[in-house]
Amino acid sequence: GGADGPTAIYVTLRLAPQLLGPIAVAAYSYMALVPVIQPPIMKALTTKKERQISMEQLRPVSKTEKIIFPIVVTIFVSLLVPSAAPLIGMLMFGNLLKECGVTERLSKTAQNELMNIVTIFLGVSVGATATADIFLTWQTIGIL
Repeated sequence: GGADGPTAIYVTLRLAPQLLGPIAVAAYSYMALVPVIQPPIMKALTTKKERQISMEQLRPVSKTEKIIFPIVVTIFVSLLVPSAAPLIGMLMFGNLLKECGVTERLSKTAQNELMNIVTIFLGVSVGATATADIFLTWQTIGIL
């Protein structure tokens, strides 16, 4: 999904900060290649009849449920795995902004302009950590 890159960066910073550059490049390369790689794999693993199945919504989800969900998930994950709280908290905060409807302008900004700006800053900061002595190794080739 869209959170693969930031998730990979966050986990790498926690577990292996010296591998941040190669893992970030691998994560974002994978995300860029998904539209190219995924269709032939899905076509190979499913029949034409399976691909034509139209899924219907089981039941309508109320606005209250959509608002309570990110709050409950954040509390539950924070209690269960405190080290993942910042990552899940921000993911659920974005979901809450979108679903509550009160902050529509802020939600649209976060989805578009702010996301682009943050991605640029993230790329620059990760790129600054990818020095040649760390990036140009056999381990990096193994990751990519």
